[in-house]
Amino acid sequence: MSWAQAYPSRPVRWIVPAAAGNTSDIVARLMAQWLSDRLGQPFIVENRPGAGTNIGTEMVARAAPDGYALLMATSSSAINATLYEKLNFNFIRDIAPIASIWRVANVLVVTQSFPARTVPEFIAYAKANPGKINFASPGVGTAIHMSGELFKMMAGVNIIHVPYRGNALALSDLISGRVQAIFDNITSSIEYIKAGELRALAVTTAARSELLPDIPTLADFLPGYEGSGWVGISAPKATPAVIIDKLNREINAGLGDPKIKARLADMGGAVLPGSPADFGRLIVDETEMWGKVIRAANIKVK
Repeated sequence: MSWAQAYPSRPVRWIVPAAAGNTSDIVARLMAQWLSDRLGQPFIVENRPGAGTNIGTEMVARAAPDGYALLMATSSSAINATLYEKLNFNFIRDIAPIASIWRVANVLVVTQSFPARTVPEFIAYAKANPGKINFASPGVGTAIHMSGELFKMMAGVNIIHVPYRGNALALSDLISGRVQAIFDNITSSIEYIKAGELRALAVTTAARSELLPDIPTLADFLPGYEGSGWVGISAPKATPAVIIDKLNREINAGLGDPKIKARLADMGGAVLPGSPADFGRLIVDETEMWGKVIRAANIKVK
């Protein structure tokens, strides 16, 4: 027991299964600095992107369960469980939840020339023009894509998904009018919205975003809709509870720190404190929800 109470006694690797500069990477570096300062050992962020976060996730699933290899889990973890037919791990079985950190809204934005100015008008236009609206995403199975698929399912509309190789290309074609809509991460679109280049219709979180307080939620028109992104910290399954609880306490303390809270708010999200069990329920619920959407839409990755 004493070795666990002395944790950490050496540097800790925090695997981020995305490229440096990605939103989850920025959040990880912010929280890693907090943990380093609080616990007296370096928490070193290591980027291992690839295969829609599966490469980095598998690394941690196979790592020793001693608290020295952690994972930045994201909403992709819940999506990938169904999206990929053959994974070398089962996220719910092989990864132990430690703490949720942050939830970020996506936002339905359209071109300024698009005829609908509200969500009901968007739905009415889509029903009157089936297959005529193209919505962009940075790739099949991304949270942005899945937010659009959930909308299609709940609104009963036929809009066409156009995947791009990254968000910059998707937004470029949206601004130029080659596609008409995107369910984008709010941090990517906010400047275009404020500059009047794009029009925001609704956010995808259950509550309004502080960055766009005048913009309604999709749930205002489609009750129960929530298709947001989230991040949290997790570990290999058999990691001792005393380590998980210690990290959970420190993460929650960080989420209560005014500077961290403000930084995360500036990035368009809301802090998401809670217990390891709370985070575990979020993962299970979202895995089930996205599984239904993926199966209903018959989405596959090549």
